[in-house]
Amino acid sequence: MKRISLIVMFLIGTCMVRAQHITGSWHGDLNAGSQKLGIVFHFEKDPAGKDVVKMDVPAQGAKDIPVKVDWLADDSVSLQVPVINVVYTGKWKEGTVEGTFVQHGMSFPLNLTTGEQDAPARPQEPKGSLGYKTEEVSFSNDAAGATLSGTLTCPAGYSEGKKVPVVLMVTGSGAQNRDEEVFGHKPFLVIADYLAKNGIASLRYDDRGVGRSTGNVKGATSRDFADDAAAGIAWLKDSRRFGKVGVLGHSEGGMIAFMLGADSVADFIVSMAGPGIKGDSLLAEQQNAQLRLYGKPANRTVKQVREEMKLQPKNAWLDYFADYDPASDIMNTTVPVMAINGSHDMQVLAESNLGAIRKYLADGNRQNLIKEYPGLNHLFQHCQLATSLDYYRIEETCAPEVLKDIADWINALR
Repeated sequence: MKRISLIVMFLIGTCMVRAQHITGSWHGDLNAGSQKLGIVFHFEKDPAGKDVVKMDVPAQGAKDIPVKVDWLADDSVSLQVPVINVVYTGKWKEGTVEGTFVQHGMSFPLNLTTGEQDAPARPQEPKGSLGYKTEEVSFSNDAAGATLSGTLTCPAGYSEGKKVPVVLMVTGSGAQNRDEEVFGHKPFLVIADYLAKNGIASLRYDDRGVGRSTGNVKGATSRDFADDAAAGIAWLKDSRRFGKVGVLGHSEGGMIAFMLGADSVADFIVSMAGPGIKGDSLLAEQQNAQLRLYGKPANRTVKQVREEMKLQPKNAWLDYFADYDPASDIMNTTVPVMAINGSHDMQVLAESNLGAIRKYLADGNRQNLIKEYPGLNHLFQHCQLATSLDYYRIEETCAPEVLKDIADWINALR
């Protein structure tokens, strides 16, 4: 996820030989220890004839990172990516740029060849005739001056008088589109498709300030995004087209689902990898988990997290998240809850977060389902522990057993 994010062990920067030999897109793999990260560079000229270079790191969801050209000749290049403290130097040789990538004193080989990087297959994304109907809709959070645009998906065989259940989908942290597109995957598109084929409607929407949605993101917190989601729930209920109206949230969206549950806004909630512990504790726990994964000392403390936050520019979202303890909202949620997580989640760890949710819901609704899935990561992909953060290279978008359990649980609600 982006704000509830990975520790970026290697913030990738790159550059490119261009001269008369290089134009368009070039790509290569950066081998950095246990990680192999694909880099794509785009070479163009602006209207004044000046060279413009931008960089993508598809596996990290990074696009159009600006690159500073220090030197560009027929046979050599020297470039910088100041935002991530990277220098790249290379020489043209027989159709390849043979170069060296340097960041924070660490040096790695990076050779580039022409063309875009081949994207991994995404076999679960719907293609061809869908067998169900979708429509473009919008709803408003008037207090925030935000209009949220999204896709309403009605299940196969749906008719106006048929009161099928519907879920509003709430994305994880960071500005994301209605498909929750991240690391080359579209989880909400895949979930919406599965639900539609199993009798459940859904509404997924672009976050404020993303895609076709309007609204000010600057200074917005999880509470503001919860208000956006509440407006979507109200729109679905006011339409009188559906039966039970629930919310399905992933990561930060799972936290927001409990906010709405506590406010009795939704008829049921599905929290996918939603936090159950206080934000600053989650951040420290997340960092330690990822340090262990990379064989580093895992001794991060909440105090250290807080001290580092003080050194960063003011960030209203992060301040709110670090201070927020979901305990009260979880305890005050009386509607049916499905809370799930994967055993290989390195961002919202299953043991502590599901454990807290289970404790806070101990005397809750009898229809509650709390479940940990073995071998799944934060995106609910099957993986080995060593590849739990390699979301991009894993072809699966969401484990079939998770999709089935969500649909079965919602359809069983009374």
